[in-house]
Amino acid sequence: MAQDNATIVRSFVDEVITRGNIEAAAEYVWEDVVEQVPLPGQGPGLDGLKDIIRAMRAGFPDIVFSIQEQITENDKVASRFEWTGTHDGTFLGIPATGRRVRVWGIVFDRLEDGRIKDTRILMDGLGLMAQLGVLPPPPPPA
Repeated sequence: MAQDNATIVRSFVDEVITRGNIEAAAEYVWEDVVEQVPLPGQGPGLDGLKDIIRAMRAGFPDIVFSIQEQITENDKVASRFEWTGTHDGTFLGIPATGRRVRVWGIVFDRLEDGRIKDTRILMDGLGLMAQLGVLPPPPPPA
């Protein structure tokens, strides 16, 4: 029996991002996958996705990407996620700080024939930068 789309997305996250088996990405993602909101410096397609995952794992070697909730409709899967890690390597040009981070986000994936065809990630980049000390934290509410 074929896996449902939510299970495929969850397997991709566990195997490729958290465990770091980058080459397995081709089992879950089409070669011409379109990232609707690429991260800074992310190139096109599967190779661009692999490169950004390598960069995340280099910057946060102990990264754990956790799906907290999923909603599916037809060929689409929305996943609310959180990832944690220690900033022990350069990431997006920011030298290692040794700081632990917790970052939330939502990703919308559209699948075709059991693999991700296009994706849109909305991640708390400002929160990440504040946790790394690159941006000042927001002032407390008045």
